Amino acid sequence: MIRRSLLAIACAVGLVAPAAAQTASPLPADLQVLFWPAERREQDLRRMPELIPHARIEPSPTPRRLPDGEALDFDSSAFMESQRVAGLLVIQDGRVRMERYGLGLTPQDHWDSFSMTKSLTSTLVGAAIADGAIRSPYDLVTDYIPELAGGAYDGVQIAHVLTMTSGARWNEDYVDPNSDVARFYLTPPPADMDATVAYLRALPRAYPPGERWHYNTGETNLIGVLVARATGRPLAEYLKEKVWDPAGMEGPAFWMLDAQGKEAGGCCVSANLRDWGRVGLMALERGAVPGGQIATARWFESATSQMVDFPENDRGYGAQWWTRGDGAQFEASGIFGQMIHVDPARNLVVVFLSAWPSATSRERSDERQAFLRELKAAL
Repeated sequence: MIRRSLLAIACAVGLVAPAAAQTASPLPADLQVLFWPAERREQDLRRMPELIPHARIEPSPTPRRLPDGEALDFDSSAFMESQRVAGLLVIQDGRVRMERYGLGLTPQDHWDSFSMTKSLTSTLVGAAIADGAIRSPYDLVTDYIPELAGGAYDGVQIAHVLTMTSGARWNEDYVDPNSDVARFYLTPPPADMDATVAYLRALPRAYPPGERWHYNTGETNLIGVLVARATGRPLAEYLKEKVWDPAGMEGPAFWMLDAQGKEAGGCCVSANLRDWGRVGLMALERGAVPGGQIATARWFESATSQMVDFPENDRGYGAQWWTRGDGAQFEASGIFGQMIHVDPARNLVVVFLSAWPSATSRERSDERQAFLRELKAAL
């Protein structure tokens, strides 16, 4: 059920070189990652910027140190093999207690995050509100993207889109080549309209805004369009200034571009394992990173709180962050086994970079949660 239909935020006021206007055709079949064989994903999720146009985000000039902590006496080898894990990182109290690599990944390699990117895009909304570029999460989406008027997004607030409660009809079936999530990147946009806006403005409404939760990657792309318009800057450039530099990222990142050369807000930032750990630390520390305050502490508290309940399990949803245990922990999550798990009570961040054979798997998700329980018992 919807715990809070609107984002409960009383927000306090709190160099990238994008790939040059690269215009690409819709992805050829060879690059449709959802339908790659498992062996190719294991090899190529570290090579996405070589295969598809991306914007490059340079490292921070002041990288954040991640000192070693007490090493965990914990055997992760069977789990990593079963889950096809490329990178596993455990940070507690700001110190690295475990760092393991598989599938040939190295500490310098990048790995595609898929929907973990959604949590970064949410953070950029918080930054834009703190900057005054976005007035409020309760503003109507059509105030910033007027081309959406007259369709399913009439009366929809930014908060609805952040919490995936807009009510627009959308199919996120990763194994259906005719689903919206599969067709979204393959449909040529009109020459005079943003590709995301062009696709979403044609969606019908399924429910009134705020009534039901429904996962929708296209809407996080829409959030990206909104942030870029409100700030007047490409998302990668804004991420560089607001997150990558102050959080002290040691490596570059790469953000996938759509057919019009714009960053896809809902997907596909590639970065190295330790920098994904720093993303987790940013959220754990409520944005109070060594380089300054990112967004506001109130933003992070709200965005990572449980606003939507799933009665069938212990998961919930915030503002582009998943929650667990009624909000006691929260996660950034992506298909094929990507996850940043944050446990504030234990001052803990755990990162998984993986190449699952399928986009989603209840069995593998349960196995990963069992591993987390065992890991926490060993801390």
